[in-house]
Amino acid sequence: MRTVLLAACAVAVATSAAAAPRKAAPAPPAAAAPSAPGPADWRVPDPNDVLVIDTNKGRILVEMIPEIAPQHVTRMRELAHENFFDGLRFFRVIEDFMDQTGDPQNSGQGGSSKPNVTAEFTFRRGPDLPFVMVADQTVAEVGFIKSMPVMSQSMMLGAMTKDQKVTAWSLYCPGVAGMARDDNPDSGNSQFFLMRAAFPSLEKKYTAWGRVISGQDVVKAIKVGEPVADPQDRMERVRLLADLPEKDRPKVRVIDPKGPWFKAQVEQVRASKGAAFSACNVDIPVEVQ
Repeated sequence: MRTVLLAACAVAVATSAAAAPRKAAPAPPAAAAPSAPGPADWRVPDPNDVLVIDTNKGRILVEMIPEIAPQHVTRMRELAHENFFDGLRFFRVIEDFMDQTGDPQNSGQGGSSKPNVTAEFTFRRGPDLPFVMVADQTVAEVGFIKSMPVMSQSMMLGAMTKDQKVTAWSLYCPGVAGMARDDNPDSGNSQFFLMRAAFPSLEKKYTAWGRVISGQDVVKAIKVGEPVADPQDRMERVRLLADLPEKDRPKVRVIDPKGPWFKAQVEQVRASKGAAFSACNVDIPVEVQ
């Protein structure tokens, strides 16, 4: 339901002359666009952490983040090594939500022969994690770990915890890769989904283990349906970047959140969005050659 606010207008009556019109307050100056990123602004992701998903609609590259969901990243690596995902379909795709796949039955009822994975809805954040803050909300901090947008309790609380760390969780922004499950929190197995749009209600309820760094246009081009009508789009082949033959392996580099270009980009987006600023508004550029 949309709420509409109505502003009342007051009319001042003067006996001798009309009141002079008020001048509009000047808009705050826009932040300057950052210059082109330099060599120090880029990082090269670990090829063992990049999932290469070749679909009939094009290629998707997902950077897996073992720092936040180590068990789920291990599972995705195992299944990719076994060619488990090859040929599986996108059987449930909802516009402005997500693309679901990874089921050998292509129905949402199946999984691999491996045991289910324990939920990793949240993780412990300490000074050892490469966290770059983009918003300090006093009791919480918003930032990035590599390409993943995350939120955590304020690190000031770390001094009061046994492990000197605080609880953190991933933000379900466009491109985030999550593990599907049933009502049991610990029922993730092989089915996963790629976000077409931001969906905050999934946070701390579904494990996020990576994010699309290239091919978000492909994610949004996958045929929609619940279930998807035949013919369904499919993953033709899924491999780790490290497993591709050298001659076929694309060279990938991603903007590093720790670099000065990213900081300038965040400030430009913050100036544009104002109070509506969100980590989901911040792009992480990538180059694939």
